[in-house]
Amino acid sequence: MTSKLDQLKQFTTVVADTGDLDAIARLKPVDATTNPSLLLKAAGMPRYAELLRGAVAVSNGDLGLACDHFAVAVGQEILKVVPGRISTEVDARLSFDTQATLRRAERLIELYEQAGIGRERVLIKIASTWEGIRAAEQLEKTGIQCNLTLLFAFAQAQACADAGVFLISPFVGRIYDWYKKTEGRDFVGAEDPGVQSVTRIYNYYKANGYSTVVMGASFRNLGQIEQLAGCDRLTISPELLQQLADDQSPLECKLSGGKPAEARQTLGEGQFRWALNEDAMATEKLAEGIRLFARDQEKLEALLAGQV
Repeated sequence: MTSKLDQLKQFTTVVADTGDLDAIARLKPVDATTNPSLLLKAAGMPRYAELLRGAVAVSNGDLGLACDHFAVAVGQEILKVVPGRISTEVDARLSFDTQATLRRAERLIELYEQAGIGRERVLIKIASTWEGIRAAEQLEKTGIQCNLTLLFAFAQAQACADAGVFLISPFVGRIYDWYKKTEGRDFVGAEDPGVQSVTRIYNYYKANGYSTVVMGASFRNLGQIEQLAGCDRLTISPELLQQLADDQSPLECKLSGGKPAEARQTLGEGQFRWALNEDAMATEKLAEGIRLFARDQEKLEALLAGQV
């Protein structure tokens, strides 16, 4: 029998949500994604110790620059293992500053290009705030493609598509977590609110001819992944990838184009902010996600400061 992982790869581009090179080499995803939390974890691995010291050495005491050097160094190592792309994230503390996000994104691309990595192999990850989406819109026009992350609300997905963003990452597991806690019950299969969110976005994009790629992220269990088989891409932790590799049972393609969906609607800034405000889950999880990534960025900076 064929493993569920191999079956999934027939429907969906599989992306590894990790900086663990051994896991990436073993499970053979097409792309990989990192974020401040994963980089912080990678910084504690012995195999990255030299990269950590090197990032500090070339940064002249600028901890933000050292973080970017380290992120790019990790990205370089991952790109030796995956045939596709690496997603590298802009400092979450810039999530409400369009111009600062632009500058940091351009610096990350410049560091990759100095290392001989073309921008066609990199996606810049940016939080799906109004300011982040506006930054991504400008970056896309200059040939820097983006991965809009921390996406919880349908309004965020609408705005990203209208901005011409290359890819979005709806957070299935964190949506599930919120509803499970708020409603005091579990969700399985197609009733999972995280699964429903990605399915709605996928159908909306396909029905309205958007080219933006939908990449489900932040999974809690195999059931969520199975319900989204057929999504453009799925970024999955090594633990869940291994479970898929070990499971030999059949996997059905759940998502495909041609399903009915809402008509296209373009949101202005006021409409976007109001729609996000009306979605308590999305408002809370977006703010929480930015805070958590910011704290991990600060921890990474403290770790790098200790190398001086």
